[in-house]
Amino acid sequence: MMGALGHRNYRLFFAGQGLSLIGTWMQRIAVSWLVYRITGSAFLLGFVGFAGQVPTFILASFAGVFIDRSSRYRVLLVTQILATIQSIILAALTLTGHIAVWQIFLLSLSLGIINAFDMPARQSFVIDMVGNKEDLPNAIALNSMMVNGARLAGPALAGLAVAGFGEGICFVLNALSFVAIIVALLAMKVRRSDRKQSQAHPWHDLKDGYRYAFGFAPIRYLLLLLSLISIMGMPVQVLMPVFARDVLHGGPHTLGFLMGTLGIGALVAAGYLATRKSVVRLERFTVIECFLFGLGLMIFSLSHREIFSFVAIFIAGCGMMGTMASCNTIIQTVVDDEKRGRVMGFYAMAIMGMSPFGSLMAGSLASHIGAPKTVLLGGACCAVASLLFARKLAAFREAVRSIYVARNIITLQEPQ
Repeated sequence: MMGALGHRNYRLFFAGQGLSLIGTWMQRIAVSWLVYRITGSAFLLGFVGFAGQVPTFILASFAGVFIDRSSRYRVLLVTQILATIQSIILAALTLTGHIAVWQIFLLSLSLGIINAFDMPARQSFVIDMVGNKEDLPNAIALNSMMVNGARLAGPALAGLAVAGFGEGICFVLNALSFVAIIVALLAMKVRRSDRKQSQAHPWHDLKDGYRYAFGFAPIRYLLLLLSLISIMGMPVQVLMPVFARDVLHGGPHTLGFLMGTLGIGALVAAGYLATRKSVVRLERFTVIECFLFGLGLMIFSLSHREIFSFVAIFIAGCGMMGTMASCNTIIQTVVDDEKRGRVMGFYAMAIMGMSPFGSLMAGSLASHIGAPKTVLLGGACCAVASLLFARKLAAFREAVRSIYVARNIITLQEPQ
């Protein structure tokens, strides 16, 4: 379960990023609560979420080309430093009482631009840290556990901090938390990359990446599935303050506990993935988890009692992270290394780049039909998407079989 931690660089990353992500989640919760407290508008809540994620949709594919031509390590180090500066500015404006929605919008936009480069660089850098593909699935699963451990701790701490000291303290703590990952990166011993540098024009590399990712059916199916659940399912997180205050009649504590419960569910799914010894038949797990995500969202949308809401959001958290992590594992297992940055750029587009459109749509729909009906519709779409993906499983397995054999994941005679 902890095989990837046998690599020194990955241990440093795991410790530093784990601390940093707690601060990141504290900032996310504090920003959403701050916007809703100032405006009381579900639409503006969705609009700020849109600003924070739309740069990934626009820039992630270009970022992937850049990452394939550059040092993944250096790109990651620069993005962490820039994200620290963004948190410091947000903290200063909030603590001095000069914060306004347009400033939150611009700072969210700037962080979105940083994340457009950070996410594909971070995902691509995993293989460099573990050094071999045997430990790659375990490293990806541990990454998911790390993210969701932070998702569990961060929102709960944010709820307490906001209730006791206001949103500004969360931004200060996030800025301080970036020190952990920056120190971890500087302490790493990174070998010079032996990847062949492309001499082609960047536009050619970009088109080549598109042809590769969307011309290979398994990667195409997974990216399309992730795109759909990002548009229809992920916006529940943007609307969570509405459920906390208006549906469950709570406050920052309720919001923190809801997000924390979502994190517990996600952590359970990631923990299960970390115990798996092989990527074989992981696509079947993807179908089950995607259906659970949709089912959990539908139950959550219909609940008006905290206990049922917590159970439903736990199920949704399991399904959400199970789908995302299993798709990530399969993609990183089958992708050619020289195209890894570009494909992970498309992965970032599917996960984070499509979410802003879902956030904007969810905010708009929630203003007209209410947050519960909006989440109900999104959950139903995710459940249907899982059934559509299930129909492609036979073709999926046939397409990846030769890659699994070539990479010694299965033998030629072994059933998949």
